[in-house]
Amino acid sequence: MVAVVAAGTATLILRPRGGLIEPTAVQAQAYFSPAELERAEEFRGLQRLLGLGGIVLSGATLALIALRPPRKARRLLERAGEHPMRGAAVTGAGLSAVLVVVGLPLALWRHERAVDAGLSTQAVGPWLGDVAKSAGIGAVLSALGAVLALALIRRFPRSWWMPAAGAVVGFAVLTLYLSPLLIDPLFNKFEPLPQGKLRSEVVELAGRAGVDVGEVFRVDASRRTTGVNAYVGGLGHTKRVVLYDNLIDDFSERQVRSVVAHELGHVKGSDLPRGLLWVAIVAPAGTLLVQRLAERLAGRALGGAGGLEGEGRPGPAAIPAVALSLALVSFGLTCVGNVLSRQVEARADAFALRVTHDPDAFIDLERGLAVRNISQPDPPALLHKLFGTHPTTVERIGYGETFSREQRGR
Repeated sequence: MVAVVAAGTATLILRPRGGLIEPTAVQAQAYFSPAELERAEEFRGLQRLLGLGGIVLSGATLALIALRPPRKARRLLERAGEHPMRGAAVTGAGLSAVLVVVGLPLALWRHERAVDAGLSTQAVGPWLGDVAKSAGIGAVLSALGAVLALALIRRFPRSWWMPAAGAVVGFAVLTLYLSPLLIDPLFNKFEPLPQGKLRSEVVELAGRAGVDVGEVFRVDASRRTTGVNAYVGGLGHTKRVVLYDNLIDDFSERQVRSVVAHELGHVKGSDLPRGLLWVAIVAPAGTLLVQRLAERLAGRALGGAGGLEGEGRPGPAAIPAVALSLALVSFGLTCVGNVLSRQVEARADAFALRVTHDPDAFIDLERGLAVRNISQPDPPALLHKLFGTHPTTVERIGYGETFSREQRGR
């Protein structure tokens, strides 16, 4: 209950208080052809099932290792207990690697379907290379996390959730700050937007909106996908707006301007710090729930009677239970956090419309993004409420229609 209340309260406190636009009710059929709607439904339907299947498969694998580990896994955990911290690192990295391997067949299926649909331009070899890099990063982070978790459990056996909450917030801040410098360049090439008309328009839009935009980068996304996107990343000196190269090359200047204005809306609204503040509010209740679940799931291992070291102190055998608990809690809290994300994105859309005064370009952009990304304009409501981070395409088109009517009424 504490975790649920904390997440709900954080979302309520941090939700945008103004600047939103009430969307006009529109029908997808008015903006998309039957062929486009059928293609999106056919592609996204199975992709969604494969994604959910991957979540279930990973969760089941983690649950098996935590609750009923196979004999070989049990022996490995017992052996890891001979050197607790080193064993925790190996256990964390091993769990991460196992989950990647278990989910690989479904992930490969999703990739091949994206290739067949023309959304992915990446051959299997380079794609597997990216998977390997991601797996390596995940293994390192998981090893460090496991060592930190076991250290906190052993030092604060009854209240390790409190320092763990601080560690979660610290990790979120470091990840946001360092990712543009250390992680992102491993996968893509980022170049500052060169001097020219587009950069001048970005500077002009930022000045009109009163936004310190930081740096604006062009990323070579087209080497992997025909889909288009843009995002704001980084924190402090690493803050940046990133535009996909195929967005710049394939969309009209007015549409690109609308995208830039949307991203400037995130900067103007301090949405990345807002997300960090949400994490800070929710983290204590979340880690408390993780501790309580882990104690139930691990039983003797966390309860001090595991005997893995001969002194009754928890060892690496506790890590799978902590990992499972963290996965379950993170999943639930992420679904709640998506409510705030959708509201923040809606405000950024409204900001873009008010800065550009170009609802036609905004509507054409949303339609073009859905077609290029093979997205369903109006996905299943329940799944969207759980997993959707942005308003639906029909809602976003509705914002544009509302603003257009207001503009004509002035």
